[in-house]
Amino acid sequence: MTRDFIHINDFIVLVEEAKATTIEVDACHFEESLIAVAFYGSGNVDLAVQYGEKKKQFKHTKGLALSFYADDQVTFEHTISPDKNLECIVVATALRHLDQLPNQEGEIFKELLQELVHPKDHYVEGPSFLMTPDMQRIVDNIFANQYSGKTKMMFFRSQMTALLSHFFGQLAIIPETSTASSNYCDQLNKVKEILINNIENPPSLTELSQQIGFNTTKLKKEFKAVFGVPVFKYLQNERLSLAHTLISKKEATVQEAAWQVGYDSLSSFSNAFAKKFGYRPSQIK
Repeated sequence: MTRDFIHINDFIVLVEEAKATTIEVDACHFEESLIAVAFYGSGNVDLAVQYGEKKKQFKHTKGLALSFYADDQVTFEHTISPDKNLECIVVATALRHLDQLPNQEGEIFKELLQELVHPKDHYVEGPSFLMTPDMQRIVDNIFANQYSGKTKMMFFRSQMTALLSHFFGQLAIIPETSTASSNYCDQLNKVKEILINNIENPPSLTELSQQIGFNTTKLKKEFKAVFGVPVFKYLQNERLSLAHTLISKKEATVQEAAWQVGYDSLSSFSNAFAKKFGYRPSQIK
């Protein structure tokens, strides 16, 4: 288990990461009343929120952005297992610090998270949704960073600002996202898993729809509303990101990486890669 606390202005940033060979429960709580947004990485750990006699459980956290208010009476429990590791980033601020946040960030909290600014219980859940690809990339970059000292602080400061900007941007642009996505979280996450597990030879849109119980129109609409891109644009992004990792880690040549992620044409792969990253795969050092 690694747990880093980072103070940025009046924000507290908690970065947690853990893997386990057996089932383990990690519990934590905050010492004062906070408003926070939790961003979950690829680990898909189980989460239980306990306050008094009440308990809220999340069985599918992969890619989830969850806003909440919590005081010192609330306990958060992550159940970590060999196939469900913990990757969680919490960006929080104390209620008493809202008016002191820079760049009018306190006003944004008050405008878009009113139910959290004026809580009516020990734990109040605000808007939540599945992260967009841009948000997911930021989270992945945070867990992959190799910086230390002042450079690490500079990196975290920039990434947390970008992550919160995307979060509030989603709330402002598609306010219905939190409601819609919570109803379809499991199904849409399943679509992502199916695509990633079959990245070389993915099922058709019709086959995907049948597997999750949506019609194709509903699948296309809900997937784009939540993730910000069409289904197969998401697949392309995942393919190219995987290829970039394979090549940069020298686990595959450019040609081998193209084949492994489902490209038959090397020129098509190279052109798509250059459009996404701004340079061709052969230029990776």
